[in-house]
Amino acid sequence: MTTSPFLEPIERLRSEVNNLEASQVGSSEASPELIEARDQLDAEITKVFSKLSRWQTCLLARHPDRPYTLAYIHDIFSDFTELHGDRRFGDDPALVAGFARFDGEPVAIVGHQKGRDTAEKVRRNFGMPRPEGYRKALRIMKLAARFKCPIITFIDTPGAYPGIDAEERGQAEAIADNLIEMARLPVPIIVVITGEGGSGGALALGFGDRVLMLEYAIYSVISPEGCAAILWKDQAKAEDAAQALKLTSGDLVQLGVIDQVLTEPHGGAQMDPGAMSSTIEDAIRRHLKQLKKLRPEALINRRYKKFRSMGVAADR
Repeated sequence: MTTSPFLEPIERLRSEVNNLEASQVGSSEASPELIEARDQLDAEITKVFSKLSRWQTCLLARHPDRPYTLAYIHDIFSDFTELHGDRRFGDDPALVAGFARFDGEPVAIVGHQKGRDTAEKVRRNFGMPRPEGYRKALRIMKLAARFKCPIITFIDTPGAYPGIDAEERGQAEAIADNLIEMARLPVPIIVVITGEGGSGGALALGFGDRVLMLEYAIYSVISPEGCAAILWKDQAKAEDAAQALKLTSGDLVQLGVIDQVLTEPHGGAQMDPGAMSSTIEDAIRRHLKQLKKLRPEALINRRYKKFRSMGVAADR
């Protein structure tokens, strides 16, 4: 259950529908009570989602039931083998990486992973990688380039971990190295922003030929809370910061930061994770088919021009 007040009526109706469905397993027809509950849920979702603010979208992107990277890997890919460690310090559970098959072809997968329960959240550091996580990701991506495997990245992090130990081990350098190397990898790179895309911690996996973003995900140079703390010295101003940051998928596709918005199930990805996985799978398949036609030199040149063109202002 989420603690976001604007979602509480939806969560209450969703729970009611789930309970009614569970009580009617094996029945050939839905009861009038179940039909009515479903209609009420649909109407409430339509009402709430027709006027989502940017701050509400932030809260939705953080929904505790939202699918994470490992769920998408399980649904979309086959034969996933996770690899561990950066060969310099250790392994970072906040970032998963390895190889799998997509439509029978080998691909590399890298993505942030948050936790579900308290123990897993702590073990995965709430999806905030340390330097060894980014170095592990780069190690896998370089392996993928060596064997000519496409790379798929999943972004869902509040940001890179800002702790002293991370800074001591070169957090900024690790992120910068990823950006440099991803810019010149000679294989297709598809980026999927599934939840939170926070600051350099997200961008370290975000330098791709195609950047796709789920409808209710967010992507920004800083979290609204961090922005509010810097500008106003008051995290209570986070809602104002979210409005100014223009961090929603609709904002970013207009600004040319992302290439495609992936429509989420009615009420968000957490309402139907399987349907969300199917949408992502179709999008990856379509873009990968296009990118595979390009020679390595063309991929690198187009990727460079793509990111260099962002934020360019022209005189009128």
